[in-house]
Amino acid sequence: MPGIKKLVLLHSNDMHGDFLPEIKDDRETGGLSLLSGYVKKTREEEEAALYVIAGDLFRGSVIDSEYRGLSTIELVNVLSPDIVTLGNHEVDYGLAHLLFLEKCAKFPIVNANMYVKTNHARLFQPFKIIHVNGINVLFIGIITEEVLTSTKSEDIIGSFVDVWDVAQQIGTIIDNYKTVKIDLTVVVTHIGYEEDKKLAEFLDPNWGVDIIIGAHSHTLLPKAKIVNGIPIVQAGSGTHQIGRLEFTIDTDEHRMKDYSYEIVPIDSATSVHDPILDEILASYRSETDRKYSRLLTTFKRQLTHPSRYEETELGNLFADLMQVDSSFDIMLMGAGSIRKKALGPLVQYQDLKEIIPFHGPVWMLSVTGKQFRHMCHFYLKEAIRTNGSSEFYEVSKGVKLVYDYPSDTLEECSLNGEEIKDEEIIRIALQDFHFNNFSDFFDLPIEEVTKNAKPRMVVTNDFSIYEELLVASQNLDSPVEGRIIMKK
Repeated sequence: MPGIKKLVLLHSNDMHGDFLPEIKDDRETGGLSLLSGYVKKTREEEEAALYVIAGDLFRGSVIDSEYRGLSTIELVNVLSPDIVTLGNHEVDYGLAHLLFLEKCAKFPIVNANMYVKTNHARLFQPFKIIHVNGINVLFIGIITEEVLTSTKSEDIIGSFVDVWDVAQQIGTIIDNYKTVKIDLTVVVTHIGYEEDKKLAEFLDPNWGVDIIIGAHSHTLLPKAKIVNGIPIVQAGSGTHQIGRLEFTIDTDEHRMKDYSYEIVPIDSATSVHDPILDEILASYRSETDRKYSRLLTTFKRQLTHPSRYEETELGNLFADLMQVDSSFDIMLMGAGSIRKKALGPLVQYQDLKEIIPFHGPVWMLSVTGKQFRHMCHFYLKEAIRTNGSSEFYEVSKGVKLVYDYPSDTLEECSLNGEEIKDEEIIRIALQDFHFNNFSDFFDLPIEEVTKNAKPRMVVTNDFSIYEELLVASQNLDSPVEGRIIMKK
């Protein structure tokens, strides 16, 4: 039929250094090589096929951290995506380093809402139009406001962070290119599922946004969520699955007629290895294995961290390790800083590097019991309210928090079996990132807390503490104990 064409759009997100395959049920699953094999097979089978990555390529692998992202860029160059948008972890090695890595990338990176404050010049190309088999596709990239929490020291950098502002930026770009015959408009975001839904509500239907490809919240959507007539999709995280959109495009009328969507597992049944990626990965792995493959300790069993928004075995373990022989009462461990879902029973140095990739100081703060209750009430409420788009904290042994969401009540906030009193002074510890963003993450001005006592750096490098204590331990176990209970 004249003017009717098919477009296959593949997408993945939040790769986080998930480069190597695993064996599950006697089947190889995930990894860059199999992912590349599926993308290449799709490109060979389809006349029009594009591949999109919605941010957070970096962190989670010793291969990535050892080479400060340069190894990741080389690997993704072979994967050859058609469009990549920025995630918040792309700035983990510093903005200047990111701009260097962009020059090494052989794929386009788009972002419309990061800018230089002095002149509002955008830092990256805000959009790109790709032409494939007579189809014109407009891609616009958007990043979360959390990028600003990672660029605190770079005050010259700003971002349009409110979803209303982001919607207006999208509208401005589309308005400027209405004269171009665009057949499909795709917004590629890294703002999280809940924010994607808000963004879709704000978008004017007349702008003609056809799809939002999301990321950041690691949400696996087996079906597209329709908001304000716009489908929203997201493919979880890692390399164990890929989203597949199939569009029917009317290139005469320049519009999408219909689409289908599925999540495709990446395994030995759906794909074959990419030998080029296998060779590059083997080279990097041999180097990191030589440097980091040494046994630290053994656990009694494998310990898990299945969610960043609940009490977990590994959350308890790392919070408790930091409190050993400490000068503070409670460790609040950022759950998002634990980057793998399982560890042990054999624990190598490389495993620890991958599961705790963010190394830095730990700060001690003195808070009143009333302030501590407010902090805990806020972060537990936000974890439920935002459906996992906020910060969450694991707590060290002796703490019990019970929060009831329907009544919005912190029913229990106790330490060593005693309810914490409003006038008590509690010494808490926080990792550097969470200390630097204290006011935003706990809904409490840091100035109010520092009136109690001057903050003190009690650890210069938390990773060194973990390494030292694990080496000195054997047969560790760390069950979930009911330290944090959230009633929904």
